[in-house]
Amino acid sequence: MNAARSVSVIVPTYNERDNLAPLMERVFRTLDPADAEVVIVDDDSPDRGAEEAARLGARFPIRCLVRRNQRGLATAVIAGLRAAAGDLCVVMDADLSHPPESIPDLLRALNDPGVSAAVGSRFVPGGRIDLHWPLHRRLNSLLGRLLARPLTPVRDMMSGFFCVRRAELELAALRPVGYKILLELIVRHGWKNVVEIPITFSDRAAGKTKLSVGEQLRYLRHLARLYPYALRHGRGGS
Repeated sequence: MNAARSVSVIVPTYNERDNLAPLMERVFRTLDPADAEVVIVDDDSPDRGAEEAARLGARFPIRCLVRRNQRGLATAVIAGLRAAAGDLCVVMDADLSHPPESIPDLLRALNDPGVSAAVGSRFVPGGRIDLHWPLHRRLNSLLGRLLARPLTPVRDMMSGFFCVRRAELELAALRPVGYKILLELIVRHGWKNVVEIPITFSDRAAGKTKLSVGEQLRYLRHLARLYPYALRHGRGGS
């Protein structure tokens, strides 16, 4: 299935098998299957998530790309964006932390041609985190946002839930490290008008978090790439 669609939902996965069925049910209660697709990019998950995606493909317009020689959320998202058939691309996590019911709000924001991207945001009025994060998680999130704040005025620049126009993406120019692909897109494209849509961010439904010390170090390496780029090209927050 690669028919023309207006919307492609990009879902990177690694060991998210148990979350796929409830996620697809919610996505296609929200979107018309005749006008939308889901592109799952699976990094050869040992939990056989690709097999579950194939099973769900009998019910829903789903394509699954399996990457066997590369891993990482940011590059998985880029692979999904390259493969997308839709004019509008929504990126979201597989773990049910992002509410599919908010996808129409993200899509509507891009009805304004002056808007470059729409972000599902935890940190604008009306947004919230619906879980009891331990203190170290809250501090990590705050520190990560403070470190990136000079690069963009977007308050939830670390969000993994956003919508962009496929035709406006310059994917060959991207140089991501780690998993913060939204920050990479904003800085490399020089996007200024990014709309933040308040969402309720939930704890993952099943499986284990991918956040690790290694990912945090990769985030610092990513910032070390982005700051010189932003300075050279006159890009940053305001």
